[in-house]
Amino acid sequence: MQPSVKPTNPNFSSGPCSKRPGYDVNMLDISTLGRSHRAALGKTALEKACKETARLLGLPADYRVGIVPASDTGAVEMAMWSLLGAKPLDIFAWESFGRTWVSDVEKQLKLKEVNVYTADYGVLPDLSKANPEHDVVFTWNGTTSGVKVPHADWISDDRSGLTICDATSAVFAMDMPWEKLDVVTYSWQKVLGGEGAHGMLILSPKAVKRLETYTPPWPLPKIFRLTKNGKLIEGIFKGATINTPSMLCVADYLDALAWVEKMGGLPAMIERSEASLTAIKAFVDENDWINFLAQDASTLSSTSVCLTLELNDSQVKQLIKLLEDEGVAYDIGSYRDAPTGLRIWCGATIESEDVKALMPWIKWAYKQVSA
Repeated sequence: MQPSVKPTNPNFSSGPCSKRPGYDVNMLDISTLGRSHRAALGKTALEKACKETARLLGLPADYRVGIVPASDTGAVEMAMWSLLGAKPLDIFAWESFGRTWVSDVEKQLKLKEVNVYTADYGVLPDLSKANPEHDVVFTWNGTTSGVKVPHADWISDDRSGLTICDATSAVFAMDMPWEKLDVVTYSWQKVLGGEGAHGMLILSPKAVKRLETYTPPWPLPKIFRLTKNGKLIEGIFKGATINTPSMLCVADYLDALAWVEKMGGLPAMIERSEASLTAIKAFVDENDWINFLAQDASTLSSTSVCLTLELNDSQVKQLIKLLEDEGVAYDIGSYRDAPTGLRIWCGATIESEDVKALMPWIKWAYKQVSA
């Protein structure tokens, strides 16, 4: 029979992701709107966003946090264009966005000394091939595959190369080993349900040293430039952004950070995400017609949960439409390049009770389309 209880919030999109519980746009502090972002008021808000990010994530004191253009993509490409080429590169990809970084390296930057390690959706490449003398580029969590890096033991503490980590669907939902990571990027629109178009760039002292001692052989557009006259542009990490940010989006992000603090900080965010994954695990264990795309339980993402079903492509589309028509779940189809299935966002802004309420509806829809 059709379930009687629906999720209170049916928004399970993997980006832009659901706003936090209790979100009210009318509660935002919009005192910065209509003012220059370079005025004291605007710079104070931007600097607060950087400082609160560092504090809530528990970053090492000597790591820098900056706000940059073009979401996580802009932050990743800024890092690659600015830092790569000084050493050989090992790059790991196992889903769509990781493969985009491979394409950037091979077709745009055209680096010569590159080792590309790839794997199909659902599994990881052999991370042990990372050479500590090389730079490394990888995603922490494969947003389109639901496969994450389970730990950072494969990253050497004595490495001479830099680790550049796209962590957009991991930051604020997973425990990150910051000392192993020299560049970390993410966007507001993922785990904290913020607005799009702005990226976050986190740099270790090693990354800063590379920026100040290495000049790449290719031209850098203005929005990628992190140094001037051989020195880091410190203002970027103190609220002086490279280009004009949306101060409304900044206000929205500050609201999300205040919610993180209120809920209990980073541990609470991780717990919320894992609680939703636990609900889906229980459902998968009870039904033999649905499985995780991730083949190894230790690599199972707690944010972008990807599932396969014993249905053909047309039936999966019918199932997704049924759930949308019933107002039960929106935007849960798998990514366009990924195997056909479901992708349910379980980041920190999602209530696990809504995930639990969704599960019987998936079973109901499956019965409808497979009959």
